[in-house]
Amino acid sequence: MKVVFRTADAPLPRLVARLVAQDALPADLDAVVREGAAAARFSGKAGQTFEAFVAGEGGVKRLALAGIGKADSEDRAANLEKAGAALTAKYLTSGESALAIDFTGSGLTGAQAASVLFGARLRGWRHDVYRTKLTDEQKPSLAEIVAVAAPEGTAAAWEIESALAEGIEFTRELVAEPANVIYPESFVERCKARLEGTGVEILVLGLKEMTELGMGALLGVAQGSVREPKLLAMRWKGADVAKPTAFVGKGVTFDTGGISIKPAAGMEDMKWDMGGAGAVAGTMLALAKRKAKADIIGVCGLVENMPDGNAQRPGDVVTSMSGQTVEVINTDAEGRLVLCDALTWVQKEYAPATVIDLATLTGAIIVSLGNEYGGMFTNDDALAAKLDAAGKTCGDKLWRFPLGAAYDKLIDSPIADMKNVGPRYGGSITAAQFLQRYIDKGVAWAHLDIAGMVWADKPGQTWDKGATGYGVRLLDQYVRTVLEA
Repeated sequence: MKVVFRTADAPLPRLVARLVAQDALPADLDAVVREGAAAARFSGKAGQTFEAFVAGEGGVKRLALAGIGKADSEDRAANLEKAGAALTAKYLTSGESALAIDFTGSGLTGAQAASVLFGARLRGWRHDVYRTKLTDEQKPSLAEIVAVAAPEGTAAAWEIESALAEGIEFTRELVAEPANVIYPESFVERCKARLEGTGVEILVLGLKEMTELGMGALLGVAQGSVREPKLLAMRWKGADVAKPTAFVGKGVTFDTGGISIKPAAGMEDMKWDMGGAGAVAGTMLALAKRKAKADIIGVCGLVENMPDGNAQRPGDVVTSMSGQTVEVINTDAEGRLVLCDALTWVQKEYAPATVIDLATLTGAIIVSLGNEYGGMFTNDDALAAKLDAAGKTCGDKLWRFPLGAAYDKLIDSPIADMKNVGPRYGGSITAAQFLQRYIDKGVAWAHLDIAGMVWADKPGQTWDKGATGYGVRLLDQYVRTVLEA
């Protein structure tokens, strides 16, 4: 969705929105509009909307009021996004092609106005590529948001936020695509196409290179599929620092569970088991587009987990790139096998000071947290605090879980260095303990289990049903407040 800026005296679209603070209807509203809003119990709460039709020059105008909540709310930024998103949700298929958001008298700063536009743009994203029989009433018509009388600094703030929006939209695109369209090779090609000309350096390892490096854990997952695995590395070097920061994403483009096959019901959802890799790719696009002053390595371990005659078996022992051996008890605990080799590779290749991995790793995290928080596991209290703060600021919330020796011993194997699963209980924790064994001494590391966050069965504040883009805002906010500060 395009955003343009105009002055208040320029010709406006037929649909105009006014922003209304809670319990503070603008004094200059037409009396009929004021009475109608009161009758509809519109009070300006965040995300509330009210519509009226008013006569004016050039004919009847469609006037919308959007609530932005109270000015002193601790959720101010989120409320502003909610206001913009509510307008888009209401008018996306309304038949109107343009919406003017009039900031006159809103009292917002440029950054706050950009938050309204940000919410409006994010809520307008849909994945209709394969829907060929939509009626005109079902098709999105709203294509342009016109910012009127925007506060000073809005355009500069929007330049940054629009880059972030583009990254989130790219992540949603990757996650929403079916597995016959997005698989390891096509994931790489789509990233190459979107990152072309941004300054991001791209390195791709194929089957041959990963075999030579001894990535037996990752390759074991991939061996049942006709799709060749890939390791995708993207580097944005926007600052000259002693050591870079690494973001590592699990990219299982489809997960049948392998020989430990999943139940048929709901297996179609496993196209989004590459949500961590999708978040890393979208973050790299956002950082490059806004020219972030940071040195970031984005790594995606890309495989398809299938159950053919060559597939990995329960009981197999594989040797990871680190030299550690793994007894594969359950082939559906494949994400940690992909990540462990990706983590080893990025540490050997780039020696990052900090490594943050994102993965739709366990169903157990959804049992624990539902769809409200991503789970955070880390070996560094300071990193935990920084990620927690970033999540609270941007809305991609995290909840920290414990790590410890008592959990770690649960994945000891009688015939190898470790098993890829522990007992039934504490499954998200033992998965994190597995990954921690691949982190070099002195490296600050966090594992984010985002299985409950990358896909939504119902619309949310700034997304429709489907891919949410979770993780991009979190990593971008971390870069802003920690690396660019």
